[in-house]
Amino acid sequence: MENRAAVMPELQTIELREVPYPSLGPRDAVIEVQAVGVCGSDTTYYKVGYIGDWVVDGPIILGHEVAGRVAEVGSEVTRVKVGDRVAIEPGSPCRDCRDCMAGRYHLCRDLEFLATPPYDGALVQYLAMDERNLYPIPDSMSYEEGALLEPLSVGIWACKRANLEPGDDVLITGAGPVGVLAAQTARALGAGSVTLVDVSEFRLELARRLGFQIERSDAPSGRDFDVLLECSGAPGVLAAGLARLRTNGRAAMVGMPKQPVELPLSNLNDKELTLGLVHRYSHTWPTAIDLVASGRVDVESIVTHRFPLAGSEDALTLAGRVPDSMKAVVYPQQVDTLD
Repeated sequence: MENRAAVMPELQTIELREVPYPSLGPRDAVIEVQAVGVCGSDTTYYKVGYIGDWVVDGPIILGHEVAGRVAEVGSEVTRVKVGDRVAIEPGSPCRDCRDCMAGRYHLCRDLEFLATPPYDGALVQYLAMDERNLYPIPDSMSYEEGALLEPLSVGIWACKRANLEPGDDVLITGAGPVGVLAAQTARALGAGSVTLVDVSEFRLELARRLGFQIERSDAPSGRDFDVLLECSGAPGVLAAGLARLRTNGRAAMVGMPKQPVELPLSNLNDKELTLGLVHRYSHTWPTAIDLVASGRVDVESIVTHRFPLAGSEDALTLAGRVPDSMKAVVYPQQVDTLD
C-alpha cells in the first residue's frame, strides 16, 4: 500500500517520499495518520539537528503530536479495533525497568519517542504503534484536537509537578502553545487566578481572549503568586519568576533553556520554595481527553495555520517566517492541498 512521508534527508530540507508500509507486530496497530501538530522540538531538529544529547545522524521523519484512525490490528490486540479514532502517546517505554515498574515510564532510559533520533515520527500517512500507546477519542473530538492532547499533556504534567492546588494564584511565563494550554489546565484544575507573561502582543492578545490576566515581560505588576509554570526557556526568566512566589511557593520548569541557569538561592531559601523539572509526562492522556471532551480546555484555540503533507516544510519554518503564529497542524492524508 502507498505510504508517503515528509522526510528530512539533511538539515533544513524536507522531501516528500514513498516509504515502506509499516509492519505489524502482534500488539501493534497501523494508524492512518490524520493530524500532526508541529512542536518547537521538530523545528529545532529541522534547523540545527540536535536537542541536548539527541542528535540527528541520518534521514528522519519529524512530528510527535498525532491522532488518526486504526487501519489494521495485530493478532493480540484487544484495546482497539479497526475504525477506532485514536490519539497517540508518542513514547514507547521498555515497561520492565525500575522507572517503568514504578509508573515513571516517561523516565525510561530505553524510551522510544516519535521524532526523537534515531526514531522516525508521524509526518507520514501510515504509522505502526503499540496498542498501549493508543487512546480512543469520542466522535465529538476532531483529529486535530486528538493530536493536540500531546502538548496539553505537557501542561497537565507541569501542573502536577508544581503541586497545583485549588485556589492557587498561578503565574505562567511564556504564552506559547504549551503556556496557553498549561494556563487552561490550571484554570480547569481550580486555580484562583492565572496570569500569562510574554513579550509578544499577539500571544498576549490570544491569552486575553481566552479570559486570562496578562502582563508584558518588561512591565510586571509586582503581584505575588503561589505557583510558577516557566514555559519560555528564556534566560533569567526562571529566576525572575521564582522571585515573585510567596512563601511555600511551587514552580515547574517546562521551557528548555539553551544555557546554564543561575538562581539566587540565598535570596530564595527563606521562602522554602519547591522547584520541579518537567520531562514529558506520564498517565496524562485520560485526563487530557476528559478536559477537551468536556469543553474545559480548548486546544484548537492555539492553532493558527494548517498544511497538507507537502506543506510540512512550511509548517516547520512557520514560527521563523510568521511572527503572529502559534501552532501549525499538518494533515498527512491530504498530500497537496487541504479540502
